[in-house]
Amino acid sequence: MLQNSDCIKIFSGNSNRLLAEQICNYIGIKLCDANIDSFPDGETAMTIRESIRGSDVFIVQSCDYPANHNYMELLIMIDAARRASAGRITVVLPFFGYARQDRKDRPRVPVTAKLIANLLTSAGANRVLTMDLHAQQIVGFFDIPVDHLFASKLFISYLKETRCDNLIVCSPDLGAMKMAAAYADALRCDLGIVAKRRVDGDNVQVLTVIGEVSGKNVILTDDMAVTLGTINEAAKLLKEKGARSVRAAVSHCLLTAKGRERLSEGNIDEFITTNSTGLSYALTNIKNITHLNVNELLGETIIRVHNNASVTDLFEIKGF
Repeated sequence: MLQNSDCIKIFSGNSNRLLAEQICNYIGIKLCDANIDSFPDGETAMTIRESIRGSDVFIVQSCDYPANHNYMELLIMIDAARRASAGRITVVLPFFGYARQDRKDRPRVPVTAKLIANLLTSAGANRVLTMDLHAQQIVGFFDIPVDHLFASKLFISYLKETRCDNLIVCSPDLGAMKMAAAYADALRCDLGIVAKRRVDGDNVQVLTVIGEVSGKNVILTDDMAVTLGTINEAAKLLKEKGARSVRAAVSHCLLTAKGRERLSEGNIDEFITTNSTGLSYALTNIKNITHLNVNELLGETIIRVHNNASVTDLFEIKGF
């Protein structure tokens, strides 16, 4: 139950307003009044239209495409809330953009995940609430508290409900291995991996499958899908190896036109994702895409953060 509801204020940027409204519906409060517009030259203009002095403010913004614009909009909203004397500012980032550049793996490259962490903190954020980061060490890039949630409960519950037998969970690459292992443990099934080599930003070369997939229903897990190159090539090879079906469970849907084209090839029988990005709402009518709603997960976390209650059981991955 929400304590002292008059002191909580939830705002939304333009990237995923529908999700913000659904979160507010779950909590039982109204989305606060703010105007976010642009000057003729493209600069973002923002006005908060109600008092937030001393309030516990939550700003919901998914930083998917266009990432630069959405982050700038978010920084401006944080600054506006800080200058309006908000008591505490929590940034709710269902999708944390720029997370892929999380380390210096070759000379003369940036670590943009750390840069974004610095920018959010400098703008005035006191806390960050996010979901399924590309790499868990990004939590350590912040000098403020971070609540890192996982959508795995939603995916695993859905997969349990489908009552699909003879399952195996496969990771499409080494980076998603830990996530795949958690799914396999919760679903009590075998674990496999697809080895790959990246050719360029849009294309990968799949080398081999480790694990027995013949006659099995395969679940591919990953944190995000953009061009769908890795997952589509993995699904193609898995079916060549005798897999009965291939489904993909992907937390963040950022499918480009190329990604939608690959999805239509039929190698992936079902693409399961969440509404963590604004882009996902534009794909609700595609027949082999299933959307899981994260509004209750985020809404419950906001309630607990506001009440200063524990959120541990919300972001822990547990078996069923």
